[in-house]
Amino acid sequence: MLVRAVSTRKPSWWSALVACGLVASTSAVRSADPQPLVRPVRLSRWEYHRRVMGVDFQVVLYGASRDAANSAAAAALDRVTQIDRTCSDYRPDSELRKTFDHARAGQPQKLSPDLARVLAISQRISRDTGGAFDVTVGPLTKLWRRARRQKRLPPADRLREARSRVGFRLLEVDERSRRATVLRDGMRLDLGGIAKGYAVDRAMEVLVRRGFTCALVDGSGDLRVGDPPPGRRGWRIEVESLKRPPGARLQKPEVVELSNVAVATSGHAYQSVTIDGRTYSHILDPRTGIGLTRASSVTVMAPDATTADALASAASVLGPRPGAKLVAAIQGVESLFVTLEGNLRTTYRSKGWPDRPAQR
Repeated sequence: MLVRAVSTRKPSWWSALVACGLVASTSAVRSADPQPLVRPVRLSRWEYHRRVMGVDFQVVLYGASRDAANSAAAAALDRVTQIDRTCSDYRPDSELRKTFDHARAGQPQKLSPDLARVLAISQRISRDTGGAFDVTVGPLTKLWRRARRQKRLPPADRLREARSRVGFRLLEVDERSRRATVLRDGMRLDLGGIAKGYAVDRAMEVLVRRGFTCALVDGSGDLRVGDPPPGRRGWRIEVESLKRPPGARLQKPEVVELSNVAVATSGHAYQSVTIDGRTYSHILDPRTGIGLTRASSVTVMAPDATTADALASAASVLGPRPGAKLVAAIQGVESLFVTLEGNLRTTYRSKGWPDRPAQR
């Protein structure tokens, strides 16, 4: 499933200025004639892109000053780059890899504030999802990356050996002291199911600190939106579910209007491999070690992108009914499941999933 912001390049500039914090007060009025107490500031839309974390990161914001917008966006994207250097499973020089590639069982490892925080959040979500989300899945990830390249299933003995080094209970994290300890040699951590959402949140923090509350940060489908763009009720977000199978009727993407919320999507529509006639997703079930075989896509809406990212992965592993039940039990979280069997498409929406905006 692809989630993306729908462009609004010609916005009205009169509405939503107070929400964006961009109104200018006038000095004391001397004339007896009625005078406006505020003067609206014309807002412009600024858009920025950077290739980082293996995807296109997009920042959109509304502001009155090009220089201020340029500076804020650069700082936000620099923050994303910093998170990549901390959390990447692909970069051998990342903090994650340098810390854990050769970590010995029982020896505490010192962490940066970011790595300690994201690992602590990961462990909480692992407990809440019964292990459907698990960052210790790294040995299996490595095995399946090779399987996708070679288009052959992992050998049973190697799969069994990799599974012996996976399990969130084999990782201890103390966020306060910023230390983590693996309990078995040969463990490998993979933050691919949460790091992008965490980076989106940190980038949005940068923009808000610099006064840009009318903003969007999109990490290729994992996104967070702030106050509505001028003149609109919210950001128009397009949710495109799964690839259309041959012969299936073309469906228009769903569009919803959102503000001050995060959205993340997970599914195998664009990352999968077919081996011996069966399609396996890049999303692995940490409990079995096998790539998911159901054609599905999950979009999760949550207060922050870190939570949305991780829960979308966990819900994909659990499947539509158990996944929807998980999401329904968490306050402030909504979900949209789409499954595909042959040409039959089934959609599950949580009760609080927003209605589509009226067509204009």
